[in-house]
Amino acid sequence: MPLFRKKADPISARASELNSQIATIEAQIRQLNTRIEHTNSRVHPPRVRSTAVPHGPTVVAEPVRAPVPREPVFEQLDYQKAKDQPELEMSPERYNDLGVRKYDLFAALRKLNRHLRGTATANPKLVSYLAAGSIKGLRPLRYEKRIARNRFIFLSLFFALILWGIIAAIYNQ
Repeated sequence: MPLFRKKADPISARASELNSQIATIEAQIRQLNTRIEHTNSRVHPPRVRSTAVPHGPTVVAEPVRAPVPREPVFEQLDYQKAKDQPELEMSPERYNDLGVRKYDLFAALRKLNRHLRGTATANPKLVSYLAAGSIKGLRPLRYEKRIARNRFIFLSLFFALILWGIIAAIYNQ
């Protein structure tokens, strides 16, 4: 019955897929390393004796070395950059004759708006996973919000009943 089946977790499925790809790549690396070792063990570098001295020291040619791996390629991360130019705090038009800073209503409203809006997330994909509840072990945000909403309703009703009881006691006297 499809009702009692557990839903597939997309993160764990992707993790197992990536683990299998890593295992195949590691197997290929091991295979290539054994092939290189096998070819190096088969081919001995030639031993050359110096012709100047009849029984001189033996010179061994250096084996061919594998090419040096190139530097890893890193992904460019576009961190959230400030869209607004930083304001010049020391400009003379921001201060009055006494040297006290003038009150800027529009700047205060902008600051309040920025504060209420909050900062943008650095990783929106993670936020969507957390909101959907697709990370195992963490409850979805909608579930947490429902718990908080129910708790608020219960406490509001509780305090309303207490207030009603106090008012009824005062009214009866």
